[in-house]
Amino acid sequence: MAVLTLSCAAFALRVLPTTEPTTDQRYPALLGQSFAALAGEPELRRSAFYQAAVFAAFSVVWTAVALLLTGPVYRFGTSAVGLLALVNAGTMVSTPMAGRWADRRGPDAVNLAAMLGVLGAAAVLVYGGRGGAGGVAALVAGTLLLDVAMQAGMAANQVRNYRLRPHARSRVNTAYMTCAYGGGAVGSWLGAQSCGRFGWIGACALAAMLAGAALTRHMLWLQGVRRRHRQA
Repeated sequence: MAVLTLSCAAFALRVLPTTEPTTDQRYPALLGQSFAALAGEPELRRSAFYQAAVFAAFSVVWTAVALLLTGPVYRFGTSAVGLLALVNAGTMVSTPMAGRWADRRGPDAVNLAAMLGVLGAAAVLVYGGRGGAGGVAALVAGTLLLDVAMQAGMAANQVRNYRLRPHARSRVNTAYMTCAYGGGAVGSWLGAQSCGRFGWIGACALAAMLAGAALTRHMLWLQGVRRRHRQA
């Protein structure tokens, strides 16, 4: 792996064009602008909250599913977790479709579908705790739906974010991804805690609650938009 990484680095050094910095600002100042963008753009904060909550739900499930598959219900090896993760391949098809849908219908419609998808995935995944062939089928279907929903939400949020500050997209993206992966890290910790204390059903319930928090925020925003339109 180290040799492959070094080979890729050498290849990139050879083929990538030489560029000049577009600013003379120091790196800490540029990082500070990312947080300034987050503070100054309500739409960026909305995208960040949506993805942090959904990615946290995603991480809850994938942390807990590893414990479920290797625990007394299934008694599989760790390789089974890797095989289950192959369902992520489905997002290679679904994510571009979500991006096109967001371009046509707007990102909010895709966000809504993504949040409902996570809630549906949590409901399907509950049956994965029963074990047996039916349980495995539920885990495959549920994690596939979860992955597709999470990636669709990511695509929708990026469509919204890239409309905010075209001259500073990398800084907008830095703020957004920091929040998203922060949510994922918290979700991983919560997944282990909830599964340890309340079992698989507790982890599924927590994932649903996190998606529900994002959905509640989204519905409140939609209500605000409708209220403003009526008053206009």
